[in-house]
Amino acid sequence: MIDIIIMLIRSGIVLAFGIAVSILFAGVHPAGAKKLALPVFYSCILLIQLLCWRFLGLEITMKLYPFITHMPLITLLVLYYKRPWLISISSVLTAYLCCQIPRWIGLVVAALLGNPYADHIGYFVAMCLVYYFINKYVADSVRQLMERSKGSCLLFGAVPLLYYLFDYTTTIYTNLLYSGSPEAVQFTPFIISTFYLIFVLLYYNETQKQTKAQRERDILASQFQHAKVELDAMRKMQNNTMIYRHDMRHHLSLIAGFAAEGDLKKIKDYLDSTETTIDALTPIRYCENETVNLILSSFEHKARKRQVTLQTDVRLPEKLDLKDTELCALLSNALENAISAVDLIEDEKLRKVYIQANISGDKLVISTENAYVGNIDMEGDLPKSNKKEAGHGFGIKSMVNIVEEHGGLFSFETEGGVFIMRLLLPLGKAPKKP
Repeated sequence: MIDIIIMLIRSGIVLAFGIAVSILFAGVHPAGAKKLALPVFYSCILLIQLLCWRFLGLEITMKLYPFITHMPLITLLVLYYKRPWLISISSVLTAYLCCQIPRWIGLVVAALLGNPYADHIGYFVAMCLVYYFINKYVADSVRQLMERSKGSCLLFGAVPLLYYLFDYTTTIYTNLLYSGSPEAVQFTPFIISTFYLIFVLLYYNETQKQTKAQRERDILASQFQHAKVELDAMRKMQNNTMIYRHDMRHHLSLIAGFAAEGDLKKIKDYLDSTETTIDALTPIRYCENETVNLILSSFEHKARKRQVTLQTDVRLPEKLDLKDTELCALLSNALENAISAVDLIEDEKLRKVYIQANISGDKLVISTENAYVGNIDMEGDLPKSNKKEAGHGFGIKSMVNIVEEHGGLFSFETEGGVFIMRLLLPLGKAPKKP
């Protein structure tokens, strides 16, 4: 009688442990009215187990366990708690695998003490410790791993699934494991070795991806810093212009001295030199926004040096809900790419870059158009750089990164030998967190 009572208590605790660990791995957080669902479900499953045990016997009940316990638990996670099928199945299978830890500890304790009841005590104590460890240290990592991708969830759930099938096949439905069958005995080492090799391969690939991603982040951060430095240089140029204007009286005095001497050539040479210096320093006014004027003025000067015509249609207000560094990165990368592409064209009529920027509703719209030579290969939705040097191709990624952070849209396309870039950024909203 005592053994039966102990087995009933053990079955109830095992069921509670399995359900609790399953919902931890599945990411279920019952709240409000849903907090009654688990006690009701637990009571129903326990009642079904007791009825099966009473009328069908322990052996049949164990064989029916997957159908009267595991499948209903998976269905509860999917239909009631709205968890994906794959995550629900993997969670229940992993919880089943975790049940083997306290089972083994209980057997070891009983063997060491030479008392069969020590098995139950060791089993219950180990189960509490295992649950504490899973809840505090393991559950979040397992949940994030399964939610990362279907492939990750399948890989993670493969070992619990194979053990589940192995355990029921060799110990519940047959007696292969306890009979000493070599195939059954060697199955577990086979699985451990196989998945160890798979883990090493996947871990290496994941490390390579992370290294590549970190390298790209470093280059993008470097470009962003470069944009900040360039913007500071443009502002310094504007300050130099103000100083130059302030010193204009000294220039006029010098010209007056040349005029008194009657030396027209010196006057002409000095005026030409002064005009060139002022042109290089003075930002052109394209719109109300000071930052945009500085950037466009700088690239107007760069385009003129390369004998490229920069045509602008920019209508932007004085204030934009966008950081100056972000605005600089967007315009600088777009114009740098466009001018570099046009610089390769020999036909003078095609050596032009068009840029438009305006506000449409509550959105900032930026577009550029330029001719190009050769072919433009696409990698997904983005143009692929043909240059192999480090850093090439990251101007596009930098722009896309800024657009995506603000929840905007982008497009890169070719039409009749013309490359067209369009960026759309919502304004007045906080950037999305990465």
